[in-house]
Amino acid sequence: MGLALRDPEYHTYGDYLTWPENVRYELIDGDAYLMAPAPTVSHQDIAGEVYRQLGNALHGKPCRALIAPVDVRLPKADEADERIDTVVQPDVLVVCDEKKVSERGVRGAPDWVLEVLSPSTAGHDQIRKLRIYERHGVREYWLVHPRDKILTVYRLVDGQYGRPYTQELEGATPVGVLEGVIIQWDELATRLPKHGF
Repeated sequence: MGLALRDPEYHTYGDYLTWPENVRYELIDGDAYLMAPAPTVSHQDIAGEVYRQLGNALHGKPCRALIAPVDVRLPKADEADERIDTVVQPDVLVVCDEKKVSERGVRGAPDWVLEVLSPSTAGHDQIRKLRIYERHGVREYWLVHPRDKILTVYRLVDGQYGRPYTQELEGATPVGVLEGVIIQWDELATRLPKHGF
């Protein structure tokens, strides 16, 4: 099951800004995908815990952690915001160039992104967003599979994501693009349902 298209039309961030705020969309190359309904408690627990650990580790450093919903505008070149046709809302992200952050969100690729998979978003996150993050230069992309308690990590090398690294959600995982930042999994993993969600 994938995310539904809003309609068959081509859209930009200018269109996106006129839509009702109570319905969330992501734009991928002009296609508007309806975001899934409210996430599960496990999804929010994972995103919140990783965001908390990142925030603590990055305190006083130039990199900044953000948590959804926040618009990440990914321009193809130097087009005006209203002409951008790719706008995503990663679950958790880190931006190390403060010039990319404004009240509207982020313009340009984050350094690090985490998406927590759910049955309705798994294909979107693992296929569409993987290609978008790679194309726009997100240096490290993490996918957490709550049901299987698995982490998949993609790292950008020479402009491409190579073979991913995978591990169970246990122990700790260093964030490759953030020196000295390590995400601890053991306590969080004990809170996740034993048989998925």
